[in-house]
Amino acid sequence: MHSRPYIVLYDDQCPLCTFQMKVLTWLDWFNVGRLMPLSHPEAAVVAPQLTREHLLEAIHCVTPEKQVHRGARCIRFLGMRMPLLTPLALFLWLPGVIWVAEK
Repeated sequence: MHSRPYIVLYDDQCPLCTFQMKVLTWLDWFNVGRLMPLSHPEAAVVAPQLTREHLLEAIHCVTPEKQVHRGARCIRFLGMRMPLLTPLALFLWLPGVIWVAEK
């Protein structure tokens, strides 16, 4: 288990985002991600380099080193760390797929 989980920032006012987080919770057997809604008081501190507008556009994964993965790249990053999401993550590495997924 990762001792310092990755923080996943999402818009808790968005039904699609909330649904995606429920699915991630079901698939995250090893507690890889710590889900944090944008309404949480710490959310602005987790990724101070991102504006609220950027955070509202897509989900973001912030690593302990403060590296940020956005949208489909967030899913790809987390998927490589969650066994049930690994096939999807590998698919997202195929040439051109990440570009389409981000549209």
